[in-house]
Amino acid sequence: MFAKLSIAALALGATLATAASAEQIKFASFMPAGHPYVGSTFQPLADQIAEGTDGDLTVKLYNGGELGAGPVEQYSRVVDGVTELAVSLPGYTASQFPLTLLAELPGVLDEQSGNAVLNANLDLLASEYRRAHLVALWSSAENILFTADKPVHSPGDLAGLKIRVPSRNTGLLVEAWGGSAVSMPVSEIYNAMQTGVIDGAMIDGTGINAFKLGEVANYVTIGMNTTISPFFILMNRDTYGDLSDADKAAVDAAGAQAAVNGHAMQLDVAAKGIAGFKATEGKTVIQLTDDEAAAFDALSADVVDTVVKDTGGDAAKIVAALQSK
Repeated sequence: MFAKLSIAALALGATLATAASAEQIKFASFMPAGHPYVGSTFQPLADQIAEGTDGDLTVKLYNGGELGAGPVEQYSRVVDGVTELAVSLPGYTASQFPLTLLAELPGVLDEQSGNAVLNANLDLLASEYRRAHLVALWSSAENILFTADKPVHSPGDLAGLKIRVPSRNTGLLVEAWGGSAVSMPVSEIYNAMQTGVIDGAMIDGTGINAFKLGEVANYVTIGMNTTISPFFILMNRDTYGDLSDADKAAVDAAGAQAAVNGHAMQLDVAAKGIAGFKATEGKTVIQLTDDEAAAFDALSADVVDTVVKDTGGDAAKIVAALQSK
């Protein structure tokens, strides 16, 4: 009997020890629970981390800004330890990531193949990830031009229009084209377009359905060289540093897969969104002719040269590496 009790006590002790060693960490997302990223990228990341660490580390998703509204603050939430993991865009805190944001410049990355190139050159960007650990970085579908009421076929058509932009570089691009750039989180675009605060927005095609922009925009213009906004998932530096080497490897492996998943979702959902928009009565997708696109692209080239020069350091080297498809 005593032997049975001893065995039971040992089993209970092992169970309690396992429970005590397991850690649940938070993942902050500003995107709603129904956003395609959640099912395609964030939940699989959480599942892979749990599996890869043998349950040492589990991840709970907090969607829709539950840990604090606004995507702009995501970086500081990770750095300050409000959350252990968060998704955001480097463009929201552009001053922290000037090298990473070289990847978004028009003509630097290709929408289809650029994600692999970006991830093959992460060592060139490592200096920007000292305050938080980079878990995943991926490129989006290309940003396209949404307008509420005015069709845009040329830079001249943008004169006087207020266009929301996701980053400083995209703002420079819009202003070079003749529009007025307005910085605004993605979650505010719908109401701003609906009420006329802005006339349009630069965002990738996933926004048509994920953020319901297909309801407030009547025109989408595509065909010119444009920005491709990178997304990232960051982890609190101390949280990552406290992990065992094996668990760090599991987190990084899950992050590498998340980058592949995020990019694939972007391209798929964006393409379907544009096709659905085009098929909707009263909505128009403007596919620029080669001559029309050339007028935009000539202005875009000057923006790339200016940003590379202003960034300095290894900027030209990084752009050259990312353009070597």
